[in-house]
Amino acid sequence: MPFWVLWLIAAAALGVAEVFTLTLALGLLAAAALIAGVVGAIGMGFATQVAAFVIASAAGLLVVRPIAKRHLQQPPLLRSGTDRLVGQSAVVVDEVTGEHGRVKLSGEEWSARCIDEDTVIPPGTRVDVMQIDGATAVVYPREALP
Repeated sequence: MPFWVLWLIAAAALGVAEVFTLTLALGLLAAAALIAGVVGAIGMGFATQVAAFVIASAAGLLVVRPIAKRHLQQPPLLRSGTDRLVGQSAVVVDEVTGEHGRVKLSGEEWSARCIDEDTVIPPGTRVDVMQIDGATAVVYPREALP
């Protein structure tokens, strides 16, 4: 059996192992074994195949893996502006319908409308902000209305 076939078998085995471990190292070694297999398939000798594997492994583990790990460990994006208001609680100041109303949200009065066009929310009711549409808070009552 030619050596390049063994490289391809090793690449497949390392790829499967990467799926189960998610270390990123085995996946990069699988890619290096695949490269060595391709080098062997085009007719290069065993020494060249080993050199290709070593170079590809070193490049993957020393260059690609640290960059990939850094990207995986980035903190989630912080919501700012009006995006941070979505999910917050507000209090109805003026009756809110499907078309108009006012709520007190984060210490400020906002124009508001109910996400359900048929619902009327009386003043003093606590609502949740579902989305911000321009300068209007789209809200829904937190508890069932009487």
